[in-house]
This record gives sequence, C-alpha cells and structure tokens, in this order.
Amino acid sequence: MTDSRYPKSFASDNHAGTHPAVLDAISAANVGDAPAYGDDRWTSDFAGRIRAEFGAAATGLAVLNGTGANMLGLGAMLTRRYDAVVCADTAHIATHETGATERVLGVKLVTVPTADGKLSPDDVTARLGGRGNISEVQPRVLSISQVTELGTCYSPDEIAALARTAHDNDMLLHMDGARLANAAAFLGCSLRDLTTDAGVDVLSFGATKNGALAGEAVVMLRPELAEPGRFLRRQTLQLASKMRFVSAQLTALLTDGLWRRNAAHANAMARRLADGIDDLPDLRIRWPVESNAVFASLPAPAISELQDRYLFHVWDPAAGVVRWMTAFDTSAEDVDRFVADIRGMLKD
Repeated sequence: MTDSRYPKSFASDNHAGTHPAVLDAISAANVGDAPAYGDDRWTSDFAGRIRAEFGAAATGLAVLNGTGANMLGLGAMLTRRYDAVVCADTAHIATHETGATERVLGVKLVTVPTADGKLSPDDVTARLGGRGNISEVQPRVLSISQVTELGTCYSPDEIAALARTAHDNDMLLHMDGARLANAAAFLGCSLRDLTTDAGVDVLSFGATKNGALAGEAVVMLRPELAEPGRFLRRQTLQLASKMRFVSAQLTALLTDGLWRRNAAHANAMARRLADGIDDLPDLRIRWPVESNAVFASLPAPAISELQDRYLFHVWDPAAGVVRWMTAFDTSAEDVDRFVADIRGMLKD
C-alpha cells in the first residue's frame, strides 16, 4: 500500500520498500538466540561475502546508516586534529550530513566546485598549497562519492588516477559508496574494479538505497585500519547489539548478484524516464544519466503542478532544476505514467 496522495515517489530511492529477499533473510535470522555485537554466524557470512567481492584483505563492518558509515570510515583515516578532507562541494558529507564531519570528527572539509560532481587530480593538487604551513589545516583524506550527488559515475581509471594523486601526496582515498552498486551496474564492472583494484583505502557500501531495510557496510581495504575501525564503530554509535539482523540484510544483497540486479533495474528505469522526455522543448536534462537519477530543468508552473501529484525534490529552485530518482521496485508502468504526465503538462 502506498501513500494515497501519490501514485509513486520519484523523490529518493530511500522511499522504496525492502526487497522480499532481504525481508526473508531477516525472518530467517529471527530464529532462536544468537551472540550479540556480531559474534554470530550471519555476521561471519557477511564478512566472507565482503572478502569475496572486495578481496581477501578486505574487512567489512556492518553499520546502521550512511552518515554513520562515513563518520566511521573517515574517522579511521583522520588521526590528527589538524587533518582535513578534500571533497567536491556537492559531496553528501558537505551538504546533507548536518556538519557531522566537523562536529563528530572535528576536522575541516576543503570543498571544491565541480561541473558534474566529479573531482580530478588537478582539483586535488590545487588544494595542497598549504602543506607544511602551520597556519593551515593539512589535507589527509580525499573523499569522493560513487555515484556522485549529481548522478554521474567515476570510471575505474578516473578513480585510480585520484588514488595515485592522493597516495603520492601522503593522503588516503575514501569513497562514499551509498550508490556504489548503481555505478558498477552502469559501468558493467565489479565492485572490486571500482575500489580495491583502483586504489581506494576505505569505502562505504550502500545497502538501504538498494533494497535493504536499514544497514550499510564500511569496508576497510587497508588492513591496518581494520582494528581501529572496530573500536570506532562502537564509539560512533554504529555497533548494533542484534547485529545478525543487519548482517543478514547485507549478505542477502551480496548473494547471487542481488545487489547488481536491483541497481541495474533502478538504472534502467531512470534511463527509460530520461528517454521519454528528452525531446521536450521546455525541458533540459542537466547531467548525463549514468545511474538511477535524472536531473532536469523545466518551467516553474510545471514543477508546481507535478508536485501536486508526485513526490520529488527541487534541486535548484533558482534554475528550475529537479531531481527524479528511481529504485529497485520502480516499474515501467510507474515511469510511463510519470512520463505521460510530464509530457501532458509541457503540452508537447
């Protein structure tokens, strides 16, 4: 049953429900007693799945939410109070986490304007002029989002170039992978291609936006960060006592390619939406559709009329840019109905 006011939400993949296979996994874990705080067989299975996807040296830590995943991952990398994080000005850690990095970790974010949400090696090196200056913060971590907040994807080669830049400058590379599954599905590559093999040091692997009920994973690809990560998980309020229920969800997504099927379907629905409207004269798609997000600009009256019938976010009110998101459970019929309404309102 959906909210009766709206036929389908296009506001966020967070609005989707939980995949049936994930619910089945939670139900299967809800039998009898099990040790707390991750000393259970479901969490052991999850750890094995992480190694299978990311490599034998990878350590997976199941956590409760995306902001917590970022704080845990970044916290393990930032050991000095004068450390700083270089990131795009659109990065989720800079725009939608209520200053958690500054408040919780006590470090400064050095943000970089970008045209499409993606950083380049030159963007990074341009922010390193204060290295060694005691009057300035010292960049220690480069953080990128995959998928970016504008729906674009870094290729494995682009990530590898950023990793080399970071490592050559005594920095570490962090990936906010809230939609990493969507990037891998779009690029037709493995999770390992985009992370371990590209030189990423720590990442989050998003699950909630891809069919989980509640849960994410932090993946430590540098073995020396795994032990502090375990302590920090508790300290940053991300250690669930009944961990089996979080681990079971992640394991379900990492079994038989469910994560990829969910992401590929969401991506396909975004592509279907974009293809259905890109010929309209009063509408312009603003960034390449490379994941499950479509950003478009259209007249304000049409936005207002559409919001009377559909949930979605206005990304930039001044420019009339909206964001439409699809999810693993968005159907072709949902998209076609939405496309018909957009076309009708713009009177093609």
